[in-house]
Amino acid sequence: MAKKKKGIIGEFKEFIMRGNVMDLAVAVIVGGAFQKIITSLTNDIIMPLVTLVTGGIDFNNWFLALDGSSYATLAEAQAAGAATFNYGAFLTVVLNFLILAAIIFAMVKGMNALEEKTRRKEETEPEAPTTKICPYCLSEIALEAVRCPHCTSELDKESAQ
Repeated sequence: MAKKKKGIIGEFKEFIMRGNVMDLAVAVIVGGAFQKIITSLTNDIIMPLVTLVTGGIDFNNWFLALDGSSYATLAEAQAAGAATFNYGAFLTVVLNFLILAAIIFAMVKGMNALEEKTRRKEETEPEAPTTKICPYCLSEIALEAVRCPHCTSELDKESAQ
Protein backbone atom coordinates (compact mmCIF):
# COMPACT_ATOMS: atom_id res chain seq x y z
CA MET A 1 0.00 0.00 0.00
CA ALA A 2 1.44 3.37 -0.99
CA LYS A 3 1.87 6.06 1.65
CA LYS A 4 -0.48 9.00 1.42
CA LYS A 5 1.28 12.30 0.65
CA LYS A 6 1.22 14.74 3.55
CA GLY A 7 1.43 17.94 1.60
CA ILE A 8 3.46 20.97 2.47
CA ILE A 9 1.36 21.86 5.53
CA GLY A 10 1.58 18.33 6.92
CA GLU A 11 5.34 18.24 6.40
CA PHE A 12 5.72 21.64 8.04
CA LYS A 13 3.59 20.54 11.02
CA GLU A 14 5.73 17.40 11.43
CA PHE A 15 8.92 19.48 11.20
CA ILE A 16 7.80 22.13 13.69
CA MET A 17 6.61 19.58 16.26
CA ARG A 18 9.99 17.86 16.53
CA GLY A 19 11.61 18.32 19.92
CA ASN A 20 14.78 19.80 18.46
CA VAL A 21 12.91 22.58 16.69
CA MET A 22 11.01 23.50 19.86
CA ASP A 23 14.25 23.49 21.88
CA LEU A 24 15.86 25.71 19.26
CA ALA A 25 12.92 28.13 19.36
CA VAL A 26 13.19 28.42 23.15
CA ALA A 27 16.98 28.92 22.85
CA VAL A 28 16.52 31.72 20.31
CA ILE A 29 14.00 33.53 22.53
CA VAL A 30 16.18 33.20 25.65
CA GLY A 31 19.25 34.18 23.60
CA GLY A 32 17.50 37.34 22.41
CA ALA A 33 16.70 38.33 25.98
CA PHE A 34 20.25 37.46 27.05
CA GLN A 35 21.62 39.63 24.25
CA LYS A 36 19.70 42.60 25.66
CA ILE A 37 21.40 42.01 29.02
CA ILE A 38 24.83 41.86 27.37
CA THR A 39 24.10 45.01 25.34
CA SER A 40 23.14 46.84 28.52
CA LEU A 41 26.25 45.52 30.28
CA THR A 42 28.44 46.79 27.45
CA ASN A 43 26.71 50.14 26.86
CA ASP A 44 25.84 51.05 30.45
CA ILE A 45 28.74 49.60 32.47
CA ILE A 46 31.79 48.61 30.39
CA MET A 47 31.85 51.41 27.79
CA PRO A 48 31.56 54.20 30.41
CA LEU A 49 34.51 52.61 32.24
CA VAL A 50 36.47 52.40 28.98
CA THR A 51 35.61 56.04 28.32
CA LEU A 52 36.81 56.98 31.82
CA VAL A 53 40.08 55.01 31.44
CA THR A 54 40.82 56.42 27.97
CA GLY A 55 40.34 60.01 29.12
CA GLY A 56 36.83 60.67 27.85
CA ILE A 57 36.98 58.96 24.46
CA ASP A 58 33.49 57.86 23.43
CA PHE A 59 33.49 55.07 20.84
CA ASN A 60 30.05 56.11 19.65
CA ASN A 61 31.58 59.36 18.39
CA TRP A 62 34.21 57.57 16.32
CA PHE A 63 32.91 58.09 12.82
CA LEU A 64 33.92 59.32 9.41
CA ALA A 65 31.65 61.79 7.61
CA LEU A 66 31.38 60.67 4.00
CA ASP A 67 30.43 64.14 2.73
CA GLY A 68 33.96 65.45 3.45
CA SER A 69 32.85 67.88 6.19
CA SER A 70 34.03 67.80 9.79
CA TYR A 71 31.56 67.35 12.66
CA ALA A 72 32.26 67.31 16.41
CA THR A 73 29.82 64.50 17.21
CA LEU A 74 27.91 61.80 15.40
CA ALA A 75 24.62 63.42 16.41
CA GLU A 76 25.75 66.67 14.78
CA ALA A 77 26.65 64.86 11.55
CA GLN A 78 23.34 63.02 11.51
CA ALA A 79 21.44 66.25 12.17
CA ALA A 80 23.19 67.76 9.14
CA GLY A 81 22.05 64.77 7.07
CA ALA A 82 25.58 63.59 6.33
CA ALA A 83 26.20 59.96 5.54
CA THR A 84 28.59 58.53 8.12
CA PHE A 85 30.86 55.52 8.48
CA ASN A 86 30.28 54.60 12.17
CA TYR A 87 33.27 52.43 13.05
CA GLY A 88 32.99 53.31 16.77
CA ALA A 89 29.49 51.83 16.94
CA PHE A 90 30.82 48.79 15.10
CA LEU A 91 33.59 48.38 17.70
CA THR A 92 30.94 48.53 20.44
CA VAL A 93 28.96 45.75 18.73
CA VAL A 94 32.14 43.66 18.36
CA LEU A 95 32.79 44.17 22.08
CA ASN A 96 29.18 43.05 22.78
CA PHE A 97 29.81 39.91 20.75
CA LEU A 98 33.09 39.13 22.50
CA ILE A 99 31.52 39.54 25.94
CA LEU A 100 28.56 37.37 24.94
CA ALA A 101 30.87 34.71 23.49
CA ALA A 102 33.03 34.72 26.65
CA ILE A 103 29.99 34.34 28.91
CA ILE A 104 28.52 31.54 26.78
CA PHE A 105 31.93 29.83 26.70
CA ALA A 106 32.15 30.02 30.51
CA MET A 107 28.60 28.66 30.86
CA VAL A 108 29.21 25.75 28.46
CA LYS A 109 32.55 24.98 30.12
CA GLY A 110 30.85 24.95 33.53
CA MET A 111 28.01 22.74 32.30
CA ASN A 112 30.48 20.30 30.69
CA ALA A 113 32.52 20.14 33.93
CA LEU A 114 29.35 19.47 35.93
CA GLU A 115 28.25 16.76 33.47
CA GLU A 116 31.72 15.17 33.60
CA LYS A 117 31.69 15.17 37.40
CA THR A 118 28.21 13.63 37.47
CA ARG A 119 29.13 11.00 34.86
CA ARG A 120 32.34 10.07 36.71
CA LYS A 121 30.38 9.74 39.98
CA GLU A 122 27.83 7.43 38.33
CA GLU A 123 30.59 5.26 36.86
CA THR A 124 32.45 4.86 40.17
CA GLU A 125 29.41 4.03 42.28
CA PRO A 126 28.03 0.65 41.13
CA GLU A 127 24.53 -0.17 42.27
CA ALA A 128 24.05 -2.73 44.99
CA PRO A 129 22.81 -6.02 43.52
CA THR A 130 19.09 -6.70 43.89
CA THR A 131 19.12 -10.21 42.44
CA LYS A 132 21.13 -13.40 42.72
CA ILE A 133 21.46 -16.59 40.69
CA CYS A 134 19.86 -19.82 41.88
CA PRO A 135 22.72 -22.38 42.26
CA TYR A 136 20.42 -25.20 41.12
CA CYS A 137 18.65 -23.90 38.00
CA LEU A 138 20.77 -20.78 37.35
CA SER A 139 17.71 -18.52 37.14
CA GLU A 140 17.82 -14.93 38.33
CA ILE A 141 15.87 -14.47 41.58
CA ALA A 142 15.36 -11.79 44.22
CA LEU A 143 18.22 -11.32 46.66
CA GLU A 144 16.00 -11.98 49.70
CA ALA A 145 14.50 -15.20 48.26
CA VAL A 146 14.77 -18.33 50.43
CA ARG A 147 13.17 -20.56 47.79
CA CYS A 148 13.67 -20.39 44.03
CA PRO A 149 10.40 -19.54 42.23
CA HIS A 150 11.58 -21.45 39.15
CA CYS A 151 12.83 -24.78 40.53
CA THR A 152 11.44 -24.48 44.10
CA SER A 153 14.81 -25.38 45.62
CA GLU A 154 15.42 -24.17 49.15
CA LEU A 155 18.24 -21.63 49.28
CA ASP A 156 20.56 -20.81 52.13
CA LYS A 157 22.64 -17.66 52.55
CA GLU A 158 25.87 -19.32 51.29
CA SER A 159 24.26 -20.49 48.02
CA ALA A 160 23.79 -16.93 46.79
CA GLN A 161 26.28 -15.82 44.19
